[in-house]
Amino acid sequence: MCVFMKCPYCNNDDTNVLESRGIPGSEAVRRRRQCKKCNKRFTTHEKVVNIDLKVIKKSGKIEQYDRDKLLKGVGKACYKRRVTDEEIENLVDEVECRLLNRKAVEIKSSDIGKMVLNRLKRLDELAYLRFASVYMDFNNAEEYKQFISAPSKITNHV
Repeated sequence: MCVFMKCPYCNNDDTNVLESRGIPGSEAVRRRRQCKKCNKRFTTHEKVVNIDLKVIKKSGKIEQYDRDKLLKGVGKACYKRRVTDEEIENLVDEVECRLLNRKAVEIKSSDIGKMVLNRLKRLDELAYLRFASVYMDFNNAEEYKQFISAPSKITNHV
């Protein structure tokens, strides 16, 4: 279950992330937040502990879920686009939240890809198409054209 950060001043759980950055030498993230109710700012140090998710690859091989791998893939799709690091972090946070709310601890890599595609589509159209070209593993330009003309067949229901 995903826990939302409560404001330490008014206990409101509706906050905005203003800035995120990694903490050197740690897997934790330092986030600067602002409460939507009282507008006060505060800092959190967040670290996900014990994500026990397994990813089932196309080949059938099972791997441990790797947040950095997902961040890297989304980052490549967003390279030289007007997408901030914070937006990429938020996208991955959203996908992780959905994964953690599932009952199963094993998830198909294709399901993760669909989740990312759905979010990238709203964030940046070109990044969406870039990610789709790798995720869908198109063999030629014709397959890519077909995807562009009817993408909803792929990304619905996740």
